[in-house]
Amino acid sequence: MSDTTMTTSHSPKEDHTPMESAHLNVSDLVKVFRDGSGSETRAVDGISLDIEKGEFVTLLGPSGCGKTTTLRMIAGFEQPTAGEIRVHGTNINPVPPFERNMPMVFQSYALFPHLTIFDNIAYGLKLRKASREVIRNEVAVASQMVNLVGLEKRYPGELSGGQQQRVALARALVLKPEIILFDEPLSNLDAKLRIQTRTEIKRVQHMLGITAIYVTHDQAEALSMSDKIVVMNNGKIMQVGPPEEVYNHPADPFVADFIGNANFLESQVAAVDERGVTVTIGGKEFVIDRSRAYAEVAAGDDVYVTVKPEAMSISQEPGDLTGRVDVNSFVGAVTEYKVEFDGQFITVIHSNTGETVTLFHMDDEVTIHLNPEYCRVYKR
Repeated sequence: MSDTTMTTSHSPKEDHTPMESAHLNVSDLVKVFRDGSGSETRAVDGISLDIEKGEFVTLLGPSGCGKTTTLRMIAGFEQPTAGEIRVHGTNINPVPPFERNMPMVFQSYALFPHLTIFDNIAYGLKLRKASREVIRNEVAVASQMVNLVGLEKRYPGELSGGQQQRVALARALVLKPEIILFDEPLSNLDAKLRIQTRTEIKRVQHMLGITAIYVTHDQAEALSMSDKIVVMNNGKIMQVGPPEEVYNHPADPFVADFIGNANFLESQVAAVDERGVTVTIGGKEFVIDRSRAYAEVAAGDDVYVTVKPEAMSISQEPGDLTGRVDVNSFVGAVTEYKVEFDGQFITVIHSNTGETVTLFHMDDEVTIHLNPEYCRVYKR
């Protein structure tokens, strides 16, 4: 490697050779929607993915990225335009939804308002013509798992949103599913209830060892619940990995921005040598390790330096970057500051610890302490 250029390879996707141990394999999956005028929308664009038995995998991305369409193809509600979906190596593309044993938990709960909680949970078992004894036992077990004991004779309209969502979960669990699917199931709940319910879902999934595929646009849900996160955009997979890897080592600027709302600081490469990549921000030089430069860069290149808001500190002591507070947002455990410096804005999250909390106000002059160990370099 020369002293003036460098290349570090960071693949956004997993090896797409199907794993022998994979419970579910998606291979080169494509979905194209066509309207009456003949125009096409490529909702899913050739994605490949392996999911192992017992994994909790989240498809994460903005609206319109293809995550729900992917889930619906796995469920059998949509037919792929191209590609295959395999379970234990068997192609299930031609298998109808009701034969796949992959119940879906919807954000709307999809409960029958005229049926009791017991009958809602038992609905799928009755369709399978299970005996009364089996239904009674299975509903009792599922109700206990999701903390619904004592509510079986009530109707959905008599329950809270969180309780209704647990009914929908229990209705799926009694079928002893091959894989359980979740389509943004917590979107209709308030913030506190969402935290409680996602904890409940993860607890039950882990306890039973069921393979779960979960769709959301909420970063906190994905990070807190998943064994593996699949970040999608424009119908493609941008990165696959454990939550800590996706958060701390984003494969490209999109992932860095979507997961954790990273700051993108305009910078220029001053030098590339054995020490690393030297960049200039606000007139000051920082040396960033070569492993955190996600493209071939050379001296003089315009780049973005990304850093998470919580990976910096703010004070009025001497520091790296000097600016003024443009906005401060106190939200209890932390205060979020938007600081203007050198014609740019940088967001810093400051933890409010201890009995005394120091707050900086709008137009206060402050310094930001930037640790190069938490920075990434992407070419502009």
